[in-house]
Amino acid sequence: MATESNPALASLPSNVREIIELASQRDGGIPFRAKTAHVHRTWAGTFTSLPELYIQPESVPEIQKVVRLARHARRRVTTTGCGHSPSDITCTSSWLVNLDNFNKVISVDHSTGLVVVQAGIRLYQLSDELDRRGLALPSLGSINEQSIAGAISTGTHGSGIKHGLVGESITELKITLANGETLSCSPEDKPDLFRAALISLGALGIITEVTFKAVPAFSLAWSQAIDSDKRIFEKWEKDLWSQAEFVRIWWFPYMRRAAVWTANVVDPVDLKTGAVKHREPPTSYYDSWLGYCVYHNLLALSRWIPRITPWIEWFVFGMQYGFKNGEVTRIGAIQPSQKAFLLNCLYSQSVNEWAIPLHKGPEALQRLGAWLQNLKPGDPGYVEHGIPYSAEGLWVHSPVEVRASDSTVYTSREANTRPFLDPTQSDGPTLYLNAIMYRPYHREPTYNATERYYLGFEWLMRELGGKPHWAKTFTATQADLARWYGDDFQRWGAVRESVDPEGMFVGPWHRRYLLEPLQRDRLLPLEEIQQTTKKVPARQGGGIEVIGIQNLVAPN
Repeated sequence: MATESNPALASLPSNVREIIELASQRDGGIPFRAKTAHVHRTWAGTFTSLPELYIQPESVPEIQKVVRLARHARRRVTTTGCGHSPSDITCTSSWLVNLDNFNKVISVDHSTGLVVVQAGIRLYQLSDELDRRGLALPSLGSINEQSIAGAISTGTHGSGIKHGLVGESITELKITLANGETLSCSPEDKPDLFRAALISLGALGIITEVTFKAVPAFSLAWSQAIDSDKRIFEKWEKDLWSQAEFVRIWWFPYMRRAAVWTANVVDPVDLKTGAVKHREPPTSYYDSWLGYCVYHNLLALSRWIPRITPWIEWFVFGMQYGFKNGEVTRIGAIQPSQKAFLLNCLYSQSVNEWAIPLHKGPEALQRLGAWLQNLKPGDPGYVEHGIPYSAEGLWVHSPVEVRASDSTVYTSREANTRPFLDPTQSDGPTLYLNAIMYRPYHREPTYNATERYYLGFEWLMRELGGKPHWAKTFTATQADLARWYGDDFQRWGAVRESVDPEGMFVGPWHRRYLLEPLQRDRLLPLEEIQQTTKKVPARQGGGIEVIGIQNLVAPN
């Protein structure tokens, strides 16, 4: 699409306009669906950016054209879906590609369960399409807004020790590389590219097609009850995580209580005969309009009076789950799987999630609780936390989300199915701890509460052998990650260098965590570097605007 038919592109630098116009004359009319003046914002409003171009291709030839034009125009390319990661991984001042209009189901083989989809399809769209065909994804996380490519590229997981990452069911990927070529990869064909692309972090190219193995559609009978965390810890090594196929927990550090959610697959014969029927759960407190607004405004009030935070936890989650412990708090439902897995994320939030060995869970939560409550010897629940930072005057939000998985059930290095950058344990089950800090009305908690909380939380996670979730907020360095991942980190880097030697898909986030520390003489020719950041007023959505600058090294 030349600038004559798209006047918005007239604001581009003349050399970029000329490249686009020339390509449009030579490529047989392949559309270039781009616009300017787009504001990119993460779902939580934590980061924003103003890309030079916002591009929404609808076919593989269009995606390949974007990449070819970017190479000639010397531009970085970033891909985004719903922007659910609270980090700046998808922020760019260069070209931003969104695949929302590249979202079709290409084929379904009912005999094998293999499904092929375009990479931009959102998980909620995919779940609906699968359900219409009597199929489902084996496992899901707590939200379904992400594109399938975004979910797998950042290591999204569900919760159940019979399952690993959401991407474990993938058998083949297609990815458009920086040279404009689209390649297929699988455990048998280009296995190193496949293992790198399973958690690509957007740094290898644009994933265009995903082949995965679906399962017959299923429903879940789930129940939920709240109990003291002491009882949860007592059950930890017994049957806490094996009592059902799917288990997840929400821990409340000030009350020292936890809500436990368990779910099992319903026999489809029982559903078909009517012996079991779908039923919805009772409307929860903060799913109601009143509860949602009350909680939001209490969080806003706690910015000015932080000491009321434990009371807010007691009141809101007492209203949500009950003020007593045990069976009297139990609720349940029977729902289709794609509905049963979902949670309401409520408000803008910062999230910091780490993966540690499952058996270290009680130690992690007890030490974190002792630190947050400033417990002293003799206090109920006291343990020596060892965290070398003061929690005096620190008040944090609830809950801490506690989930588990086991990537060794279906994936392994030997089978070329384990991603190079898989943060889970390679020799057993993994526990995920997700520390949440809300941003009521897009305003950060006061007194640097988020930074102080995450400083202590991350220190503890590191000591317990943890690795951060790629899509969340964390402060590890490239040297830390290289040490934790070892040879797999180097192999991922080697794949990245081989498929994108000029750094077309490399930005400030990748430089910060995956590449050598920033040095001018080692910048990649097409790499985008961070020029500056600035705070965005809360009335404009809040967060931080990331402003990048293109390296613009001329090609050889």
